[in-house]
Amino acid sequence: MNQSRPKVKKSRALGIALTPKAVKYFEARPYPPGEHGRGRKQSSDYKVRLLEKQRLRAQYDISERQMARAYDRARKVEGKTGEALIIELERRLDALVLRSGIARTIYQARQMVVHGHISVNDRKVDKPSFRVRPGDVVMVRERSREKHPFQVAREGGYDTDGETPRYLEVNLPALAFRLDRDPNRKEIPVICDEQLVVEYYAR
Repeated sequence: MNQSRPKVKKSRALGIALTPKAVKYFEARPYPPGEHGRGRKQSSDYKVRLLEKQRLRAQYDISERQMARAYDRARKVEGKTGEALIIELERRLDALVLRSGIARTIYQARQMVVHGHISVNDRKVDKPSFRVRPGDVVMVRERSREKHPFQVAREGGYDTDGETPRYLEVNLPALAFRLDRDPNRKEIPVICDEQLVVEYYAR
């Protein structure tokens, strides 16, 4: 799901900063890109729900098909479907590599997984969509640890100002973390009104 559209433009179109680099550009120009970006836009209920769904998709960098599958799984969970959907997405391997501080962006996290640098319970996993379960131990593989991005991560170079989510136990010097339990929605650092996403799919 590696789109060619510049991340800064995409961030402005969706109204959220998708990368640390996009944050400063987004603060300077918090309106959609293009010559009509500052104009008043007419908005329908459908458009509002579609935008919210696209924003959630972009934060996890997943395809529409992956999103629809995650929604189908979330519908079968007891409780609120919207919260179940975000918890489902948060358990993706690439998302947790990002949250742990081993990667700087979701795009870098996906690349690390796809290129075979990450193991789960001592087995190589190269699928970003792999669903991590409570108790699983994720770490950078031995042969990859001296690569530059992982040396930066080990020193805390990708740490954001935010705290590490409480559902993760992270050991950055060891380039490893464990998912202690399923996340709670309020702990997941994703900007989304998930009820609008549910309404989009339920229409």
